[in-house]
Amino acid sequence: MNQRTLLITLTGPDRPGVTSRLFSVLAGFPVAVADVEQVVIRGRLTLGVLVSYTGGPSTGTGGTLGALWTAVERTAEDLGLHVELSTGSDPKEKRRRGRLTVTVLGSPLQPAAMAGIAGRIAAAGANIDRIERLSSYPVTCIELSVSGADPDTLRAELAVEAHTQQVDVAVQRTGLYRRAKRLIVMDVDSTLIKAEVIELLAAHAGCLDEVARVTEEAMRGELDFAESLRRRVALLAGLSEEVFEKVRRELVLTPGARTLVRTLKRLDYRFAIVSGGFTQLTDALVDDLGIDYSAANTLEVVDGVLTGRVVGDIVDRPGKARALERFAREAGIPISQTVAIGDGANDLDMIAAAGLGIAFNAKPVVRRAADTAVNVPYLDSILYLLGIPRAEVEDADAEDGVINTER
Repeated sequence: MNQRTLLITLTGPDRPGVTSRLFSVLAGFPVAVADVEQVVIRGRLTLGVLVSYTGGPSTGTGGTLGALWTAVERTAEDLGLHVELSTGSDPKEKRRRGRLTVTVLGSPLQPAAMAGIAGRIAAAGANIDRIERLSSYPVTCIELSVSGADPDTLRAELAVEAHTQQVDVAVQRTGLYRRAKRLIVMDVDSTLIKAEVIELLAAHAGCLDEVARVTEEAMRGELDFAESLRRRVALLAGLSEEVFEKVRRELVLTPGARTLVRTLKRLDYRFAIVSGGFTQLTDALVDDLGIDYSAANTLEVVDGVLTGRVVGDIVDRPGKARALERFAREAGIPISQTVAIGDGANDLDMIAAAGLGIAFNAKPVVRRAADTAVNVPYLDSILYLLGIPRAEVEDADAEDGVINTER
């Protein structure tokens, strides 16, 4: 006897007890549940149940396949739902190779963007198996489960479409590989916070324009970071160390930063910051946010005055990558389970070394090199790339009595 399948699809207004009623009906027949999917959008239900049975037309305790159809149709009518029934011959879905997760972020997310992305996926010979919304505000995030595509090819195709449609698109391997990101390593200036710390210091020293010019050259990769840092720090000579407290009060976290750190710490992630800035300011962020690891430069202070020099080794582009590797070793976490987030050329090595490299509102050279780019101004959008829906974040905050004031 051949294995046969019956797909039952119910659609219409949602109400309590629909799923229970349907399975109670199916319980009266010798069928096995092969698959179930259900989604509710704005009170509209779509419930699909795939059942398998053996043989030809007969099924059920003395009944027929027709009797099962009739019972399901009567139940649907009683519930005010539309029902569709279709039969098949293979209850086991063939698993397609190349299973990927495609995450789309837009503010707003236009239909043309989804059309373009879906079209690129189809043109690559891939299939969209499932679509789920992870967030509706402050950005809309849609997650697509895709099969049958080469990740590098699809990532390149969708990067072109993302640029055209002005949305963010990430392509990652599905499954344990994606869920295993356990160490987040983040740049500080213009990533965790909204400013460049050395420019805040320079404003107090009266040399902001010159420092900003050198900073921009370094971030674009046009100037060696270590040399640029020495040139900028030299301009700060003579400042009183009291400036650190003034600048600490000026630091503004990027919107969503507290939510990102708080949520990942709940999930037992380790969190680290690496900065070309200075420990005199990053240490305050470590204490404020409960960050696990940090690395930054230290400004030399003698008799309460900045000398214009840096103490010890400079945390530059290679230094950031070394810090990521050191943090991973200390946490007992493989490099493949790390996420690096940054915006400038100084972050390129750690972004390349990490299991997932994310360019956050980054320079073009960084966007091209990273696994994915996020260009919305909310740092907690990173959570969606890790498959964490906003509703779950808000539920956890509510349980802990946290009032989110970042919006």
